[in-house]
Amino acid sequence: MSNYDSLHRQCRTLESLFDTKLTAYARLASSITRNHDDVEASGSTERWRDLEAEVDELLEKLQEINDQLSALAEDSENPPSQSMLRAIQRHREVYLDYARELRRTKGNVKTALDQANLLSGVRNDIDAYKSSAADSLLAERGHIDNSHRMTDDMLAQAYETRAEFARQRTTISGINARMQGVLSSMPGINNLLSMIKTRRRRDAVIIGCLIGVCMVLLFMYMF
Repeated sequence: MSNYDSLHRQCRTLESLFDTKLTAYARLASSITRNHDDVEASGSTERWRDLEAEVDELLEKLQEINDQLSALAEDSENPPSQSMLRAIQRHREVYLDYARELRRTKGNVKTALDQANLLSGVRNDIDAYKSSAADSLLAERGHIDNSHRMTDDMLAQAYETRAEFARQRTTISGINARMQGVLSSMPGINNLLSMIKTRRRRDAVIIGCLIGVCMVLLFMYMF
């Protein structure tokens, strides 16, 4: 039964190695769940894939060794002893337990990675929204500042126009005052202006009378 002894030793070695790798694999899932970090950025996805490939390979080798041990247990020409049969059965049970534990751990790891990626995506969306909102506020503030500058410019122009009107009014008032002063200092000019105005009124009355007489004569001639 030298073949059995070799398979038995290989099986125990693989079981020990598989248990170590499976523990590391489960620890990774616990770390991801606890930290909720960015899985892609931290490299957790690569470690998970490497460990998963290793445990899958070990489990496959363990299955091959167990199949060979099961074939020895069914050898009618060289039947194994009862202790060998119990050891073979025990190896088969350990293999099945490991297979179930690996499936459960894979599910936990996948759930942990999905949650971590979801949280990372939510954080990225929140950061993107905050950045967009900040940009919108900055743009709106720029528009408001531009509006304030335009308003200030319009007010400055209005004040300048008002000041210009005040200067012109002062200038016109000065001219009127000088003209009144000139007129008051030369009484003959006022008398001359009065005579001119009187003559214009008289001429207007004469012309009006002449027009009236002409109209009466015209009507008399016609009728």
